[in-house]
Amino acid sequence: MLRSHTCGELRLDHVNQEVTLAGWVQRVRNKGGLIWVDLRDRYGVTQLIFEEGSTDKSLLDKAAQLGREFVIQAQGVVIERTSKNDKMPTGAIEIKVSSLEVLNAAKVPPFIIEDETDGGDELRMKYRYLDLRRNVVREKLQLRHRMMQETRRYMDGQNFIEVETPVLIKSTPEGARDFVVPSRVNPGEFYALPQSPQTFKQLLMVSGFDRYFQIVKCFRDEDLRADRQPEFTQIDCEMAFVSQEDILNTFEGLVKHLFSSVKGIDLGQVDHMTFADAMRFYGNDKPDLRFDMKFVELNEVAQGKGFSIFDQAELVVGICAKGAAEYTRKQIDELTDWVKRPQIGAKGLVYIRFNADGTLKSSVDKFYSPEDLQQIANKFSAAPGDLMLILSGDAKSVRKQLSELRLKMGEDLGLRDRNVFKPLWVVDFPLLEWDDESQRFHAMHHPFTSPKREDIALLDTDPGAVRANAYDLVINGVEVGGGSIRIHDRATQQLMFKHLGFTDEEAQKQFGFLMEAFEYGAPPHGGIAFGFDRLCAIFGGSDSIRDYIAFPKNNSGRDVMIDSPSTISEDQLQELSIQVALRK
Repeated sequence: MLRSHTCGELRLDHVNQEVTLAGWVQRVRNKGGLIWVDLRDRYGVTQLIFEEGSTDKSLLDKAAQLGREFVIQAQGVVIERTSKNDKMPTGAIEIKVSSLEVLNAAKVPPFIIEDETDGGDELRMKYRYLDLRRNVVREKLQLRHRMMQETRRYMDGQNFIEVETPVLIKSTPEGARDFVVPSRVNPGEFYALPQSPQTFKQLLMVSGFDRYFQIVKCFRDEDLRADRQPEFTQIDCEMAFVSQEDILNTFEGLVKHLFSSVKGIDLGQVDHMTFADAMRFYGNDKPDLRFDMKFVELNEVAQGKGFSIFDQAELVVGICAKGAAEYTRKQIDELTDWVKRPQIGAKGLVYIRFNADGTLKSSVDKFYSPEDLQQIANKFSAAPGDLMLILSGDAKSVRKQLSELRLKMGEDLGLRDRNVFKPLWVVDFPLLEWDDESQRFHAMHHPFTSPKREDIALLDTDPGAVRANAYDLVINGVEVGGGSIRIHDRATQQLMFKHLGFTDEEAQKQFGFLMEAFEYGAPPHGGIAFGFDRLCAIFGGSDSIRDYIAFPKNNSGRDVMIDSPSTISEDQLQELSIQVALRK
């Protein structure tokens, strides 16, 4: 070994010991006859000292020539520091160096490799191997490692078996776009990279592996954002001979175990909410429960008063921001402008201020008497000091708009504390959702999700009303996992394909292998998949998943470090029987 200790472990107990350290030069402080070098590895930083009179002059000269990020090996004696640094674990000691070797010199890095860096996102992604040397990035990957190990520990303790499923699979028409891979030995045919191991884990249930899991890479060719990457990691799970409640209990246990073992937090009770209630009270299917501000429907008290905007609306609905009555007119105007942005799409915003003296002041006073305003305030259970914010329009749009306003008010009022965690199971999702573009129903989760048995008859009369045996786990307004009880018999699966617009031939071509497997004794089964990168970001208190991935892509899906994707040679294209009409 080129070192006897790491740069993070030496303490006063090691004083007078001869040690050898190796690492990267964090910084050099040269005071002429006295040189300090901060030496860094992934475990920490240790200070080296070179002092005129007690250090050989050639060694002193060698230390003076060190630059940032030089890789060095230093040998010396641990001594107690006269001026201690209580901000670092090794701050009570330093190494009086007797031997120094430069293992590799380094160019001046393109940005400062410290917690507070001067490098922008694109620059740091181009030199990601340097960015990974920074403590704040390394700690995020260490958190990811810890969560991965604790996941395996819990799943093993619950008798799950980890099975690797294929990466080169078959492209399917449902869901997001596939990444496709041409086959050289089968010209004109393509593999797809898996969006999830869905069919394989169901086949494992048919095989008798009643408890499967995998920490698996998945791929989706879709538009990117802060919580989305073209390749991502799932904790993928499936169980046989279980009900929905069994799955919720098992994986609630996993999440509680992760919070307890990784963050030392007792997660407490995990509430359940139907999809219908989530949409009605919060306007989306992943409500943030760290704060209240439930939607209050106001049609019966707000309409029929001569205010045409409300009278013509399908829905009048609002939220009550506790203690926000002191918002100025300027602040309310800014909120109005905010909801009128194209991204939100509201036509306007009505407010009612419940003043501290008990009076009510609104932006629609000429249409509503004090008694009318009091009626509305009573619907909100408002009290002096509260601010009521009201939107109106068609029900679907206005709920979405108010959902965005609710989240903004929660943020502005400091109610979305990153150190508070509110998990929620959302259940009873619709089985199907209508797509205006294709003019047909699509599976809300995937085609293998089981409908509620009592709703199956509705498939022929009212497909949009059919509920699924599906569930999502939401934490602080972020969906971290989702799954369902699966269809496990051929007849029901064929019925589902029919209502999704598949012909018998298309269903057979795409999923014949699965339906055939169902005829060989498929047990009732269900599962769930967690977005592992998202879980890591929530545990680390971040909005973006990028820093929890060692080598992420940018917002254009590019790896700017290795310059990928890239073109390939004409010879390779010919081998793969691919003709490219337009080359950049």
